[in-house]
Amino acid sequence: MTSTDAKPPTPRTPPTNSTTTSLATHQRSLGDPESRFPLWPPLTAGCPVTSTATMAYPLDVDYAYEKADTDVFGRPGTVGAGRGSGGRGHDRWQQLLPPLLAPGLGEGGTPLIDLGDGIHIKDESRNPTWSHKDRLNRCTVSAAAGVGAPGIVVASSGNHGASAAAYAARAGLRCVVLTSPDLPPAVDSFLHAYGAVVLPVPTHTRWPLLRELVDRLGLHPVSNQTEPAHTGHPFGPEGYKTIAYEIVGELGVPAAVFVPTGYGEMLFGVWKGFTELRRLGVTDRVPSLYACEPAAGGPLTAALRAGTPAAQVEVGPTDAYGIDCPVGSYRGVLAVRESGGRGVLVSDRQMYAAQGELARQGLWTELSGAAGLAGLRSMRDASGDALADLEGPVVCVATSSGFKDRSVGTRTSEPVEPSWEGVRSRLRAVGLW
Repeated sequence: MTSTDAKPPTPRTPPTNSTTTSLATHQRSLGDPESRFPLWPPLTAGCPVTSTATMAYPLDVDYAYEKADTDVFGRPGTVGAGRGSGGRGHDRWQQLLPPLLAPGLGEGGTPLIDLGDGIHIKDESRNPTWSHKDRLNRCTVSAAAGVGAPGIVVASSGNHGASAAAYAARAGLRCVVLTSPDLPPAVDSFLHAYGAVVLPVPTHTRWPLLRELVDRLGLHPVSNQTEPAHTGHPFGPEGYKTIAYEIVGELGVPAAVFVPTGYGEMLFGVWKGFTELRRLGVTDRVPSLYACEPAAGGPLTAALRAGTPAAQVEVGPTDAYGIDCPVGSYRGVLAVRESGGRGVLVSDRQMYAAQGELARQGLWTELSGAAGLAGLRSMRDASGDALADLEGPVVCVATSSGFKDRSVGTRTSEPVEPSWEGVRSRLRAVGLW
């Protein structure tokens, strides 16, 4: 079945009962927090006041924090990720999220796995479409519903598109996905299952075409549409704050969080979640954030080294297609700088080693999603003990299921002769007999 054969979802009216519980008040520019704008409509093309021809600044969402009910967070280190007042998923945290006008899929509440030695894995593959992007898209698709858009458009070669298509289907909205010709088979299957219109095009044409679809058809963009730096959707990173809320609920404040980083939206959202908890008096500090990027590129690390708001880099060959970004965002720079963390460049070899380590613990993670643990391990390799200067536990975010890798489907098991001799021979070959 082709993408145009897919039957569109049945339109439905988005729920409105959450509009009175969100404490969101307005948008503000990260380039100049004094530049403020109404909450609606979301400014998806960057700040119109502070952005320049060479730098696009993202918008942030602000809240009436003085009205927040902190009881929902419970006592740090004692609350399970999926429990608490207000239900499961984003609905539990809706007072500190933009209005949730699109129905959810139970996003969030992912497990925190203890690997020992003070290292924990936040396994985001347990989200509805098997990636962290579900946290973002509950908020961005809600924005589309809030402005009355007929559908959404996303430029993505992987998790973002699969997640956006699912939440659009759930909200009764059409979804157009501009993707790469080498789209992973698993992601392609996700998109068609949700009835998305899938348009494989050369990578460099995706963003100009996205802007055409926004301007000509009124589709709401749920991914970036700015150049030369990335801004993304103002509502999107808000969904990632809930990762910080859940970590604190189960573990308290860790010493550091290692985050696989492409454009830096999740990195920023996690940092903002920790800063909100400190602002509300739930915690007293913010952990250091480490942005783990492929060594083949690394625009955030380049910006930090140069002291610039963002940077562009040439991207070399890497199998970590989910985070091989040539441009960065001021969001990521802000999160790392303000938390006292740093950028960490990891090679494909280091990511494959981390992916294998996670698999031996029963966790099948996409190569890009293993960058967080790879970043931690690379620091240990360089210094002898990466945790020596960190007082407390460390969390590595694992973003997505290994089923999303492009290599999936290329490996087959060699048949064995159906006899005891044949089985014993194979067992001996792998050291089990």
